[in-house]
Amino acid sequence: MPSHAPLTLLGGLTASDFLRDHWQQKPLLIRGAFAEFESPLSPDELAGLACEENVEARLVEEYGHDEKGTPCPWKVSHGPFNEDTFAHLPERNWTLLVQAVDHYVPEVAELLEQFSFLPRWRLDDIMMSYAPPGGSVGPHLDQYDVFLLQASGQRRWQLGGKVSHDAPIIEGIDLRILKRFNVSADHDWVLEPGDMLYLPPGWAHHGVSQSDDCLTISVGFRAPSADEAVTSFADYLGEQLPSSLRYSDAGMAVSSDTSELDDAAVARMRALILDTLDDPAQLAQWFGRVMTQTKYPDQLSPSDTPTDPAELISLLQEGDVLQRTPGSRFAWRAIDTQRATLFVDGDGLIIHLPLAQALANPDTPLDHHLLAEDGASELLTHLLDAGSLCWHWEVQEDMADNG
Repeated sequence: MPSHAPLTLLGGLTASDFLRDHWQQKPLLIRGAFAEFESPLSPDELAGLACEENVEARLVEEYGHDEKGTPCPWKVSHGPFNEDTFAHLPERNWTLLVQAVDHYVPEVAELLEQFSFLPRWRLDDIMMSYAPPGGSVGPHLDQYDVFLLQASGQRRWQLGGKVSHDAPIIEGIDLRILKRFNVSADHDWVLEPGDMLYLPPGWAHHGVSQSDDCLTISVGFRAPSADEAVTSFADYLGEQLPSSLRYSDAGMAVSSDTSELDDAAVARMRALILDTLDDPAQLAQWFGRVMTQTKYPDQLSPSDTPTDPAELISLLQEGDVLQRTPGSRFAWRAIDTQRATLFVDGDGLIIHLPLAQALANPDTPLDHHLLAEDGASELLTHLLDAGSLCWHWEVQEDMADNG
């Protein structure tokens, strides 16, 4: 997508303008981001997904009751749910949240293509929420970027400015609801279907349903925390380093106190750690694996029976087309002018550069044209058996119809 082309999705801003002025800096309200938008799911279909065994879903009730029936301000229940759950809910003040809806419904997954001005590997998933009047999850903040698209009904969004990550929260509930929320006078809007609000990390916000059948689509982004990154990278390196690489102190001076851990010893240990960690090539390999790890590994369903490459070639030549499995994540990084690492679902495969680019590009059809690339049939067979590729979306479509 050209960075200089004005985008309706961004309220007429170009991608470059948005990244320079808003991304991770300040909110942006976009009226009519999606013209004449119609929700890809109905409330009943979303509830159907929330009843499935492997779908992550939560029910948030305000003025709910705990397990003993004692009134409490908020109650959070985790799915899977059933029809009785929804039959006994009140007419107001509750919200159903269903995570990773794009993994199950093709029409929802297609929305991700609208955000192609951002790195694909930064996208996390699409959550959808349903709420009757008054439904919300309380004032809170997220530590990642999010686009909030109104799918149906109306939702009022109030922002409270950027707040510290350690701002006081209400204790004793399975929600990080802020104790204090001061609404900014110029950040108070009611969103209609097709309107969208972008929020950078750390901005306090509160969304309340204003009407029946209020559906909101949340497009979230991955942002590993520093503690997660340091621990994960250290683990990745540790699996590859030889045990012979150790602390050493050849040529050290005689110590006046053999019990002292002196500055020279600390400096030697620091040098060992920093020299080991400061490896750009290894960092890139680790980063690609981390950012392509699938959110729900169980969804990949590896094959118990190896695929015959000749059979795969025959099917593709007959017109069949492979699909990237919902929830699978692809990225690539060039090694040289001919080779690249294809990162797929936390793994890294060194293959020809054009093939890596084609597989990681969601717009490239996985059809017989790929067979012209060296090693393509073996790679496609491997990815199909690993569950990263599939032949169709039928299972996911059936799940969305269960409501």
